[in-house]
Amino acid sequence: MTKKKKEEVIEQPVAVAEPKKQTPKVVKPEWEVKDRTYLLRGNKTPLTLTIPGKHTRKHSLLWFDPKSQKQREIRYATNMSSPFADEQKGEATLGHIIFRDGRLDVPAKNIALQKLLSLYHPLKDKMYYEFKPVKNAEDELENIEWEIDALNAARTIEIDQAEAIMRVELGSKVNSMSSKEIKRDLLLFAKRNPHLFIELVKDENVMLRNLAIRAEEAGVILLSQDQRTFTWGSNNRKLMNVPFDENPYSAFAAFLKTDEGVEIYKSIDKKLN
Repeated sequence: MTKKKKEEVIEQPVAVAEPKKQTPKVVKPEWEVKDRTYLLRGNKTPLTLTIPGKHTRKHSLLWFDPKSQKQREIRYATNMSSPFADEQKGEATLGHIIFRDGRLDVPAKNIALQKLLSLYHPLKDKMYYEFKPVKNAEDELENIEWEIDALNAARTIEIDQAEAIMRVELGSKVNSMSSKEIKRDLLLFAKRNPHLFIELVKDENVMLRNLAIRAEEAGVILLSQDQRTFTWGSNNRKLMNVPFDENPYSAFAAFLKTDEGVEIYKSIDKKLN
């Protein structure tokens, strides 16, 4: 008999997945080491100005620590790495914090003074602030965008709305202004105060208040001497009572948006135009 050949069993290698390499997390330092600049608020530039650098009865330099729930004394010591008095061991050499021409530049190596001024000093953002170029650039860009939007809106506004907006700014003076004068002052107002200008453009009550004022000036409607009642100028028929402690023209503007007021608005608009 022929012997059967033994079947050869070939074992397939098992693929073992390589362990994924974990990317180490980059831990940002708590304090960024860099040069810092501090400026006095209000664009003030005195020759020199010294702010308190240590705790006294007259000038309290205390910072509340939320972890320990205690007040901690802060002081500027030129030979210490911490702005906290309880962490300053040995004899401390106290320094002066002096702004010159409204500015104080603190180099990166003086971390203690930087932390004192940026994090703990009670006069921060009251008497002075830390100058941050990126933040300032963002604020300036936002203001420029507001100004552009306001000027673009001012260019396309109809004269009636322009008059209504400028009446908020100038009052009855607009009555003696020409259309070109109103448009000119409107553009100047939009450039000078773009935020308020955009608010007024979006406020539908501005137009209604202006209509009420024009109607009262033209005698179409009358406002009583006590500024409590509006009546028709032609027959003294009462239109509405002004709620207590409200501006009469603002109240009348709100009234014109009611079901009853819509018809009165149409009648006033016809008589004025």
